Amino acid sequence: MPKASPILIWTVGAAVIVLSICKAPARDLGQWDGVDPLHRQWFNGLKPDNPILSCCGEADGYWADSYEVNGNQYVAIITDERDDKPLRRPHIENGKRFVVPNSTIKWGSGNPTGHGIIFIGYLGKVLCYLPPGGG
Repeated sequence: MPKASPILIWTVGAAVIVLSICKAPARDLGQWDGVDPLHRQWFNGLKPDNPILSCCGEADGYWADSYEVNGNQYVAIITDERDDKPLRRPHIENGKRFVVPNSTIKWGSGNPTGHGIIFIGYLGKVLCYLPPGGG
């Protein structure tokens, strides 16, 4: 049986990683049970920098009711005490700070939750951020 070349293996592996990162949709794993349909519609309507993709699902969102401003950038601070298990999301400790790229701030998107929300994707990438107060 012929052996695959290391270059081929590396290329295929890199392609899988790139495609999984670029096409990762918001996760709806049943966490919407019992959630107000208007909130669900609002979450699903939020878009990242690339408006073709949907990035912001409840399983990606964490309350970030506190923030700092460092120069011209927001630094969102996780303040979410909800249980991660029903939301089917990875745990992020309260107090963890995320530098928010300005292009991910969703000004004028409204915010029916009453919380600042940061949406965190694969490897801690900030997908969307809604400052407290709805922006």
